[in-house]
Amino acid sequence: MTNLPVPADKIERLFTLEKITEKDIEDLNAFERQYFTETTSRTLATLKGAERDDFLEKIDPILPVSTKQDIWEYNHTLINRTVSEYLQRNGVMPTKSDLARKTGLSRQTISKHFKEFRQHPEHTAEMEQFKFMAPNVLANVFKSAISGDMRAAKLYFDMVGATGKQSANTVINEQNNYIQINNTILSQENLKQLSAEQLNEIENIIRNKKAGHV
Repeated sequence: MTNLPVPADKIERLFTLEKITEKDIEDLNAFERQYFTETTSRTLATLKGAERDDFLEKIDPILPVSTKQDIWEYNHTLINRTVSEYLQRNGVMPTKSDLARKTGLSRQTISKHFKEFRQHPEHTAEMEQFKFMAPNVLANVFKSAISGDMRAAKLYFDMVGATGKQSANTVINEQNNYIQINNTILSQENLKQLSAEQLNEIENIIRNKKAGHV
């Protein structure tokens, strides 16, 4: 783009405006629009904190919906990753000031993101992806339960609703790697001694319970 006959001063004048609207750029030709777009991208990449917020506010009227979604996804991913890394390293949640320093986003942007992210369409789409993968997680929990992992077994029962309707005198506990149902103790050793047919029978009972047949 550096060799194109684009009047840089014309583009620079646009950036002096408080807000840039569609009317302000309607007389730009194709080369000027491309130069303006590239300059906007380069400028945004160099800004941080409040300066970045101010620049986004300036160009908001001309940003397409897809670009706004990209910006939200970038912020969300950056905040999410930074929180995760901070937790692993320090064992506590970071403050908004910590996040601002580490992400380059303003404290105001981070606060707004935490406050509004649940209502954002992109968050809804993200949660639908997690729901889509839920059967895969359940299958892995079941495999661990069948292999003798009692914690996985209890989690599996809870996930499929097998423990959702208990009688008043039915107690299910997990202690010391076993599950107690009334006076019957189901330990890891017990599970290991069950045959494949018996394990399949347990699985069928759970499935029927979930389907409402029991």
